[in-house]
Amino acid sequence: MVRLKALILLGFLVACDDGGGGGVAPPVADAGGSDAQAPDARAPDATPVDAAPPPDAGPDAAPPVEAIDFPAPGPLAAPAGRGSFRFGAATAAAQIEDGLTQNDWYFWTLPVAEGGLGKGEAFVGDAVQGFTRAVEDVGLASAMHLDAYRFSVDWSRVEPARDQIDEAALAHYDQVIDALATAGVRPMITVHHFSSPRWAHDLLADDCPDDAMPTDENLCGWGHPIGGPQLVEELAEHAALLARRYGDRIDDWCTLNEPINYLLASYGIGIFPPGRGYLLPDFPRLVAAYRTYLAAHVAVYRAIKENDTFDADGDGINAEVGLTLSVVKWEASRMGMPSEAPADVAARDRVEYIYHYLYVDSLRTGSFDTDLDGQPDEQHPEWRGALDWLGVQYYFRAGVTGSPGLIPALGVTPCFGDFDFGACLPVEDETWWVPDMGYEFYAPGLHDILVAMGARWPDLPLTVTEAGIATQVGARRAENVVRTLEQIQRARDAGVDVRGYYHWSLMDNFEWAEGFTPKFGLYTVDLGTFARTPTAGATVLGEVAGARRLTPEQRRLHGGNGPMTPE
Repeated sequence: MVRLKALILLGFLVACDDGGGGGVAPPVADAGGSDAQAPDARAPDATPVDAAPPPDAGPDAAPPVEAIDFPAPGPLAAPAGRGSFRFGAATAAAQIEDGLTQNDWYFWTLPVAEGGLGKGEAFVGDAVQGFTRAVEDVGLASAMHLDAYRFSVDWSRVEPARDQIDEAALAHYDQVIDALATAGVRPMITVHHFSSPRWAHDLLADDCPDDAMPTDENLCGWGHPIGGPQLVEELAEHAALLARRYGDRIDDWCTLNEPINYLLASYGIGIFPPGRGYLLPDFPRLVAAYRTYLAAHVAVYRAIKENDTFDADGDGINAEVGLTLSVVKWEASRMGMPSEAPADVAARDRVEYIYHYLYVDSLRTGSFDTDLDGQPDEQHPEWRGALDWLGVQYYFRAGVTGSPGLIPALGVTPCFGDFDFGACLPVEDETWWVPDMGYEFYAPGLHDILVAMGARWPDLPLTVTEAGIATQVGARRAENVVRTLEQIQRARDAGVDVRGYYHWSLMDNFEWAEGFTPKFGLYTVDLGTFARTPTAGATVLGEVAGARRLTPEQRRLHGGNGPMTPE
């Protein structure tokens, strides 16, 4: 199976064949079980982890596990929101909605015999009927007592042809937003989440030469010198439309989702539509796409600020606008072991800079680093300050070495399964390995990343806008929820301004290049009937969010840094 997260790392090793992999060497895993649980059931196979000592434990025993109390939700970015905390869940339209027949992922995965490219592990089709069941699915969030729900408004549904707006599509999202308001669940809209209308870059057409004039049917994508800027304008117009339409009920906006991963997959190594592979043969064009997409964030930010003229939550700010980044616990490595060699540490720092810091530093300083060496060499003063909050999205840790440095432009080699070249590290605990994704869930890495970001930008509010695990075992999902919350609280205790946690995902979905095999949902989805069933993760998150407390018992059953329930 093609594993997206590992392939994102292979973004730097495009010549290799498809395959599994991740940040550490895989262990031999046990077979999995069902993740479905009754709404009020405790996971029967939950294993106590790092449990508190009995009353007669000796003087050197570990201290008892204490409860963690979470305050009420507040604004994402306004000063009044510091110290607040929100519980949420997230989805993306292209991963859950049926009827997206003008979306690039539809044609990307459509079988060749039916006129598509037949890429990926499965045809997206009707996904999990998230459009038909959208209002009904609001009840899934409210049943867990969630404060917030992050979702995307699909661009291709609203604008299936350039400058042709579908009013029925806008009205549908009106109904969803109204249902959320009625349920007391605060909506956040992601403007661009890994998918575009086909006309943004027609994946069925030949690549556009630099001097080609884009058309209404094909703007030639983010990397094109003429079409890229036009695409920026089009996305900004889309954002302005959403802000005018929904701004009276929405103050929380996300411009782009994981821009580094998205462009690497779609324009670097070609495993996302439109399937262009610029990484090795035309690295400057890939960098141009990163620059253009960053300009798109700024244009969307300005469009929302100008067109959302309502303060829906009464905090004095009409719109709080941010973006999200995929973050990884990068570890310096060599020959399969942790390394302190200067070349490996430098390789780790270089990859960390690109993933964690490049975009945010650019927006805070009004500059861009075209050769990715850590020193900006272009000035873009119009970008400065176009970020109110930052979303952090964490799933795994990965090794990276500088010897050999197989990515010519960077001199680094990340771990990639069998192609590790000494970058891959052994799994610290084999139960942390996530077989369906080919990587290690390393809970403490989230704390470390949040603390590092808080130190680098102490005035920038953070929210964990995605964190989750692919599993079919109920106890493992519950453990992921509790351990993620524990690491967030560790960062908050250290003074980091972290204002919330959105679990990925509300329900099982189409997991991009991996198809429907990985199960990330708090609710499982039967792909025959599309019935939603709560998992043990939904039960535990619902209990915590409802009480705004993580109890000692929940922490003993699901938390800590010990072994997890095997897959």
